[in-house]
Amino acid sequence: MQLRSGAPRIFIAEDDPGIVELLTARLEAAGYETRSAKNGWRALEGIQAMVPHAVLLDINMPGMDGFAVLTALRQTRHLATIPVLMLTARGAREDVAKAIGLGAKDYLTKPFDDQELLGRVARLVRKRPSGGMPPPTPQGGGGNDALMI
Repeated sequence: MQLRSGAPRIFIAEDDPGIVELLTARLEAAGYETRSAKNGWRALEGIQAMVPHAVLLDINMPGMDGFAVLTALRQTRHLATIPVLMLTARGAREDVAKAIGLGAKDYLTKPFDDQELLGRVARLVRKRPSGGMPPPTPQGGGGNDALMI
């Protein structure tokens, strides 16, 4: 992971180390800052800490699958609007429908084309509601500020 001041932050939730390495290399070469986790529980912790501009989320992960991670994100006020791209080997119509129904903004199956992935990530980052920056972390007050897992 290379820290870049002002670079859009992308969180990668993926259990395959080879894919994490590939995604990290491609995204960092394109100017993104990346962090990753290899299971759903660690992904939630990492997303909470990083508050990324977008998340790349695998479905099949140990501990907690991508659908559960997505559900937890959508139920957590300061993480609910972070765009999520499901990046998975599962291409069944039911999986796509479930992911979109749970709030994923995009869905891409493995294997993927590098340029297509980078284009989709760029669109996700551009669509951020507050000019590309994630909402600030709440400083207390009412509402659902904690991860619901």
